[in-house]
Amino acid sequence: MSRIGKKPIAIPTGVEVNVTGQKVVAKGPKGQLEWIVRPELEVKLDGGHLQVANPHPAKHTNSLWGTTRTVLNNLVTGVSQGFGRSLEVVGTGYRVELQGKTLVMALGFDHDVKYTVPDDVQVKVSQRPLKIELAGIDKQRVGQVAAEIRAMKKPEPYHGKGIRYDGEQVRHKTGKSGA
Repeated sequence: MSRIGKKPIAIPTGVEVNVTGQKVVAKGPKGQLEWIVRPELEVKLDGGHLQVANPHPAKHTNSLWGTTRTVLNNLVTGVSQGFGRSLEVVGTGYRVELQGKTLVMALGFDHDVKYTVPDDVQVKVSQRPLKIELAGIDKQRVGQVAAEIRAMKKPEPYHGKGIRYDGEQVRHKTGKSGA
């Protein structure tokens, strides 16, 4: 039994959820998301709650049950509140600017690094301190874009320079301590 899978998902006011077979569509003030549930599981809409059921418990379906409930909860939360991710850029001479839907970053290379942001993710850049703010309705998509931007220049362990998640602790190594 999944402790997470058993919990019902409360649907807030202003959000409309439709279940058609295995397809779940959530509409809210921020937009619309849809997801297709695996055929081994059932989704029921009763009143103001969404319930995921596991009619034939097995090792495989038990592992999908909690994940399915969490993804459906993220759909409902995304269309009502949205999700955000923040990145810090640390390093002397590092710059980030937004040109249309393209992030142009000077990250210590001999060339500028350009990243085209997808249409379903909104970006803001603040200069003091140098931060990149990402927002969107799909939690997976926002996290993936943040990971791709961070991969451009991961924080290095000796000086801590690079792109890191907001609040991420970078473990520092000591350098050479020779004569």
